[in-house]
Amino acid sequence: MELLIVGALNGQIGAASKIAISKGGQVTLADSVDKALTIMRSGKTIELIMIDVTLDVHRLISSLTNERINVAVVACGVANDTSLAVKAIKAGAKEYIPLPPDPDLIGAVLAAATRENHALIYGDKKTEDLLKMAKQIAPSDASILLTGSSGTGKEIFSRFIHDNSKRASRQFVAVNCAAIPEALLESELFGYEKGAFTGAVARRIGKFEEASGGTLLLDEISEMDISLQAKLLRAIQEKEIDRLGGKAPIKVDTRIIATSNRNLEECVQNGTFRQDLYYRLNVINLNIPDLKDRPDDIIVLAKHFIKKYSELNELPMRDLSPQAADILLNYLWPGNVRELENTMHRAVLLAIGDEIDEKAIVLQNPAAIKKVAADENNVSQVGQTVATVERKLILDTLESTAWNRTTAATLLGISIRTLRNKLKQYQEDGYNIPPSAQG
Repeated sequence: MELLIVGALNGQIGAASKIAISKGGQVTLADSVDKALTIMRSGKTIELIMIDVTLDVHRLISSLTNERINVAVVACGVANDTSLAVKAIKAGAKEYIPLPPDPDLIGAVLAAATRENHALIYGDKKTEDLLKMAKQIAPSDASILLTGSSGTGKEIFSRFIHDNSKRASRQFVAVNCAAIPEALLESELFGYEKGAFTGAVARRIGKFEEASGGTLLLDEISEMDISLQAKLLRAIQEKEIDRLGGKAPIKVDTRIIATSNRNLEECVQNGTFRQDLYYRLNVINLNIPDLKDRPDDIIVLAKHFIKKYSELNELPMRDLSPQAADILLNYLWPGNVRELENTMHRAVLLAIGDEIDEKAIVLQNPAAIKKVAADENNVSQVGQTVATVERKLILDTLESTAWNRTTAATLLGISIRTLRNKLKQYQEDGYNIPPSAQG
């Protein structure tokens, strides 16, 4: 993430910068509110501002608001700055961080302010096929529309496309159309000239110009007001934009990736989305399946999140128990990857002992657990994947034979080599496979 630190932070600026960098941040420094505003007006991507509480926090935040610059601000100060802390929060600061800086607290603030981890982790064939297609189309300059439910990872896929494009060395700029108020989105995208409106005290570069030569992600584009869609269409077609209050158009070379969790064809039919813009964006459409439809991603992602949050919270790395893994595999994940990440973060904090067991898995919507029904042999399990049923059958058979591989393979009707390969895979997936003394 891009972080702007304003002021000396009571002499702690070096420590705060090092912590932010260690947590994955890119740090820009400004020694005054005026210099901070100059940086923000330049169009530089800043996702979070940390300001010394002894500076004029109110002036910074009110200036950002008046100039339609959308960015989160947190204040920092020594423990005895209680009155200034209260004043900063009243001025609109999202958080107050006491100094000297605490690594865990700063890490938590950075994580909350932005999606700081853009790793694309997968194990399912559907995801692999989608990535192959994304990599194939990435070098083109064609607009791309990513569709899928909330939480499926559309922004991470968009970054993957940018990173594999001819524009990878240039800016990737993301704008969340749903998070920015309608009145501010136009100036956020196209920028403005000094005097364009009350509060426009200086020229500001918009996201289209900032991303010129690179990629602009328009996240949840279906939430954009239809009147602004006309200006967006012109910018894409003509490769030029008009700043608010500007006298002449400005040429841009910006590749567009748009995402939507809505059915845009339905939005076109009900009049909330322009048909011509839909066709312009939908040159290539990648639909990202729900997590429940790519089950082989679940355990791979769960282990990734366990590692991530164990390190972030300085906790020991624990294995995922087979029972906990079964719970994850038998849940429908209505919140998709985002819900899985939250679940594993919570599990890391709740786990007791040497592994993350089923007691640490707290699901948001227990009603979304797959229904399991057994036949007379207690083998067929409706709602589970073939791989899950097969694993349970193999492990149950081994347990009944005191983990004798040869006997179990005979009962299962498979070769001992096949059985050993299966067990090796289960061990790699985190299952505890006892050794066998007999075979």
